[in-house]
Amino acid sequence: MIKDNQKYFNRLHVVLDALITASSYVAAWFIRIILFENDAGVLPAETYLSALYFVVPGYLILYYAMNLYRSKRYSSAWKEGIDVIKANLVGFGLFFVALYIINQPDFSRSMIMIFTGINTFLMILMRRIVRGVLRTFRKKGYNLKHILLVGYSRATEQYIDRILANPEWGYMVSGILDNKIPAGTLYRGVKVLGSIGNLDIILPENKMDEIAITLSLADYDYLEEVVNKCEKFGVHTKFIPDYNSVIPSRPYTEDLQGLPVVNIRRVPLTNTPNLVMKRIVDIIGSLVAIVLFSPVMLISAIAIKAQDKGKVIFKQTRIGLHNKEFEMYKFRTMREQTEEDEAKKWTVKNDDRVTKIGKFLRRTSLDEIPQFFNILKGDMSLVGPRPERPQWVEKFKEEIPRYMIKHQVRPGLTGWAQVNGYRGDTSIRKRIEYDIYYIENWTLGFDIKILFLTIFKGFINKNAY
Repeated sequence: MIKDNQKYFNRLHVVLDALITASSYVAAWFIRIILFENDAGVLPAETYLSALYFVVPGYLILYYAMNLYRSKRYSSAWKEGIDVIKANLVGFGLFFVALYIINQPDFSRSMIMIFTGINTFLMILMRRIVRGVLRTFRKKGYNLKHILLVGYSRATEQYIDRILANPEWGYMVSGILDNKIPAGTLYRGVKVLGSIGNLDIILPENKMDEIAITLSLADYDYLEEVVNKCEKFGVHTKFIPDYNSVIPSRPYTEDLQGLPVVNIRRVPLTNTPNLVMKRIVDIIGSLVAIVLFSPVMLISAIAIKAQDKGKVIFKQTRIGLHNKEFEMYKFRTMREQTEEDEAKKWTVKNDDRVTKIGKFLRRTSLDEIPQFFNILKGDMSLVGPRPERPQWVEKFKEEIPRYMIKHQVRPGLTGWAQVNGYRGDTSIRKRIEYDIYYIENWTLGFDIKILFLTIFKGFINKNAY
C-alpha cells in the first residue's frame, strides 16, 4: 500500500539528507582547511570532524521543522527550494551561535560559509532529482494513491480536472459515490459507483488510500455521517468544499474561544502597519519617479502641444479605494472631445480619436507618468488593481462575480494582472482573478517583485490602442 511506500521513502530521504550533509561538511573542510588554510593555529582534523555528531542530526531536525519531509505530490519544487535555503541559513546562524557559546574562536568561520553553500546546492539538486524520478514512476502507473470521491458537485469535477492534468501527483480516482447521480454516469472516465451508503461496503475492504468529500452544498447534511464512517475505519479523509466561488483558496480563520470563524476575504492591507508601510513606499517612490521622469514629462508635454493646441493633461474620473471617485491624471493622447463622447466607448484598435504622439505614448505607457502625482496625493498606489471609470464599474459589478473586491485597496499604476499581460483590451474576468490574488496575498516583497517585473518586462503595451 501507498502508506508503507511513503514510510520507507521518508526513511530513505532522511538517510540521503544525512549523507549529503556529512559530505558537504567534509568537502567544505577539505576546501578551506587543506587547500587554503596556512595558519599555525589551525585546529586538528579530529575537532572539525567530531562536530559532525552535532551537525548532521541538527540539520535533519531543521529540515523536519521546515516541512521538507512532507509529501511531494502537491508541493512545488520552487517552494521546497526556498525551504531548503531557509533551513540552511538558520543552520548557518545556529552554528555561529554554538561556537560563541562554547567559546571556540579558532573554528574556521569561512569553512561554515563554504559548507552552507555546498550543502544548499546539493540538497536542492538531490530533491529535484528525487522529484523527477517520482514523477516518472507515477506517470508509468507506479506509486499511485487510490482515492474515492464522496459526493458529486462542481468541486468534484474541478478536483478530477486537476488530477488528470497533473499525472505526476500520482493520484488515481477510483470512483464517485452520490445519492442523486445515477450509477454508471461518467465524468472524464471516472464512474459514479453508487450511493453514499456504499461506503459501508467499500471502507471495510481497506483498498482506498484516501477519501475526498466533495459533497454539493445541498448534501452537506451527510457531511458529519461520512466523516464519522471514514474515521471509524482509519481512512485518511480530506474535505473539498463546494463553495470556492465564495471562500478564497487561503481563508483567514480565527479562534473565538474554541469556535472557528472563517473570514470570507483576507485583505492584509486592512492591517494598519501594512497600510502605513505601503504608503511610505508610495510617497518615496512617487517623489523619486517624478524627479527621474521630469525630463520625459517635459518632452511629452512639448510634443503634445506641438501637434495639438489642446490641454496637455487629461483628467478622468475613476473609482478608487472604498468605491470613492477621484480624478486620475494622464497625458492627453486623443483629440479633444466632450466628456459624453469620451465615455461612450473604450479605445479600440485603429481608433481615429488617438493622435500620432498619443499612439506612441500609449504603446510605451508614458501617458501614465502623471499618475505619480495621484500616488503622491494618496489617490493611488505604485502597485494595485487598475482603476476603472464609474460607468464600467457599474456594468462589471453586475456581470463579474467578486469584481468590487478590488476597491478594498488603493488602485495602482501597475499591478499583478498587468505584468501577466492583462492590460488594455484584454479579459476583465482574468484581470479580476489576478487582482484578487494580489489583494489576498499582498506583501511588500510582492509589490517589489511586481515593480521589477514592470521594469524588466518593459513598458510596451501591445494591447494599448
